[in-house]
Amino acid sequence: MNLNELPGAEIILPGLRDLHSGESNTIGALLVAIAAIRLTEAGLDIPKNHLVLEPELTLYARLQDEREDAYLYYNALLNSLNSFCNALELSYEYKPSNNALDLTTQMRSLRSPKASLKART
Repeated sequence: MNLNELPGAEIILPGLRDLHSGESNTIGALLVAIAAIRLTEAGLDIPKNHLVLEPELTLYARLQDEREDAYLYYNALLNSLNSFCNALELSYEYKPSNNALDLTTQMRSLRSPKASLKART
């Protein structure tokens, strides 16, 4: 399974990278914090020490400051997050013997762009 192919990956994966680098208030990082339990149960390594306490409220407040359509965009982001989680859970459910190793490898490459380039060559 390639995490980049999951729906919503374009928002969620940068959020994972942000959390691993200590940034907790990006839109992606807040979305990951909202679904941290689901994502962890599906096999992803979520750094718990960087999670915001009330990510839903923090995300919505940020969107209100940045956009006039905060409510619509917030719901669209949650739908993308849910799609990512559903696809990850289905993938994890149907391939449990391979997923733990595969997800760990992909998470390492998310943390380090250099590792990702090495893996491709």
